[in-house]
Amino acid sequence: MCISVFLHHAISQPPTETDTYTECTDGYHWDPQTQHCKDINECETIPEACKGEMKCFNHYGGYLCLPRSASVIPAPEPPNQIHPSLENTASEPFNPCPPGFEPQGDSCVGECVKTGLCFQNRCQTCHVYVDECEQDSHDCQPSQQCFNTEGSFSCQCPDGYRKVGTECIDIDECRYRYCQHRCVNVPGSFSCQCEPGFQLAANNRSCIDVDECSMGAPCSQRCYNTYGTFLCRCEQGYELGPDGFACNDIDECSYSSYLCQHQCVNEHGKFSCVCPKGYQLLGTRLCQDINECETGAHQCSDGQTCVNIHGGNKCVDSKSCEEPYVQVSDRCTCPITKPGCRDLPYSVVHRYMSITSERSVPSDLFQIQATSVSPGAYNTFRIRSGDDNGDFYIRQINNISAMLVLARAVNGPREYVLDLEMVSMNPLVSYHTSSVLRLTIYVGPHAF
Repeated sequence: MCISVFLHHAISQPPTETDTYTECTDGYHWDPQTQHCKDINECETIPEACKGEMKCFNHYGGYLCLPRSASVIPAPEPPNQIHPSLENTASEPFNPCPPGFEPQGDSCVGECVKTGLCFQNRCQTCHVYVDECEQDSHDCQPSQQCFNTEGSFSCQCPDGYRKVGTECIDIDECRYRYCQHRCVNVPGSFSCQCEPGFQLAANNRSCIDVDECSMGAPCSQRCYNTYGTFLCRCEQGYELGPDGFACNDIDECSYSSYLCQHQCVNEHGKFSCVCPKGYQLLGTRLCQDINECETGAHQCSDGQTCVNIHGGNKCVDSKSCEEPYVQVSDRCTCPITKPGCRDLPYSVVHRYMSITSERSVPSDLFQIQATSVSPGAYNTFRIRSGDDNGDFYIRQINNISAMLVLARAVNGPREYVLDLEMVSMNPLVSYHTSSVLRLTIYVGPHAF
């Protein structure tokens, strides 16, 4: 709402010719210089003449308290109403300039006379004098900005605001979807923000993907950039930790006991198989016995024979006949002429073999074969000694051969010495004799 107030000019109060007093009416004071009564500006002399949002407007003989949006328009005086005696006694000089300007200049000469700006022998030129914005004599609202103009001023809203009535209201630019991701409205402006994994483009509105992998993503091994984020991946033999960044070694050995035939050793990013002493790795997981007798990695002397067993070797004496036996070629014989040989087998042959632990049963181990048979002889086979626990038995195949069978599973390391006897009988000629194969069985410490 705009309030306009018309105020009539009242320059001064001259005393009458017979008045010799210097007293003035209310609202005026005596000016000894002009010898006239001069209006008192109550807006300047009375502290806080108007309260609150009201603005003080001085007028001759008093003042008004009006809203700040009100304006005062001086009422023009009717023509020919100015008293002749007041023409040259006015308290203020004539102002030929429009409102908001003040005359200034020198004496009237030349163009000044032609333009009609000559007054009291001085050329009046007009320049901007009143800056209502600096003097705070404007009526702009606190939310508005005052801009001085020629002879006046204007109230405008700052950038980012719009005028609603007499107030400046912030424009919510976020309503117009200027931003690709997130818009944050602030007084008089706005800013765009991007979701994690994106950054503002050069136009400060669009969002572009951030390549976290090239910017030092915390992946411990492999990093793969994706739209708006990134993924960490691990090399073979590792698994991603709970944080999604670190790669932890996989203990493959803990997942299965069948990865290696003997022992699994976990390493960074992989595993390896190792074999016990006396074995070598066959491929990557199996263990194979090393034949020290073939490789020469044994300590047997010249008078000994190297016997390979699972996981090692044995050195046995080449001549191992005991009394009353004597060495004949590769066997020990007991002559019938010796009294002590009467109840003993005629010959003893030494043989050696090695088996693994936990061998499945029944299992054929060793075949006994007669080297010579007399006509009409009848042969039987038996375990003469060494099988106290009944771990073995003989299965006769025919008249001249038989098979030693493992009856129960055995674990090593262990050693058996079995005397396998073949008894030959011929009832036609009352012939009876026997021979022994002394078989030494070494049971290895492992199942391979």
